[in-house]
Amino acid sequence: MHDTIHTRQACILQSLCTYLNEDCKKLIKEYLNTDSEANSCMEQTVMVVYVIRKEGAEPEDDPEDIDVLIKGAEAPSGLGNIAQARALVFGLTHCLNLSYPPELKFTFEAFQKILGNLDGQRLSSKAQFLKNKLMGTADGIFMFLLS
Repeated sequence: MHDTIHTRQACILQSLCTYLNEDCKKLIKEYLNTDSEANSCMEQTVMVVYVIRKEGAEPEDDPEDIDVLIKGAEAPSGLGNIAQARALVFGLTHCLNLSYPPELKFTFEAFQKILGNLDGQRLSSKAQFLKNKLMGTADGIFMFLLS
């Protein structure tokens, strides 16, 4: 198994979705390079990180392509890993003042307001609970980000 910082970041972000009881698969869609329906599925998605894998590739193998789609348009990115793609989605959401996807609103809120420290005074109760837990230890947030 590859143990890189990118793998750890991707796992942390997926854990954040899971902790907040949201489906990470709503943010990241994986397709095989032989999937003929992938393009039509991607065009119907409002906001997604898509990963194209070669048929027969192992989970630890590098994907063929990773990109971001917002409202059916591909964001020019040249991304090398899933963690960077997720960060781009969160950043674009903030910069373009886009609404959070309803099915991932707590994940987006936590990333933007707690980890990004943007408008962190107004939090939902779920995000406030997470923030309190992270701040409960001296290195809580660093352990969360780097573990």
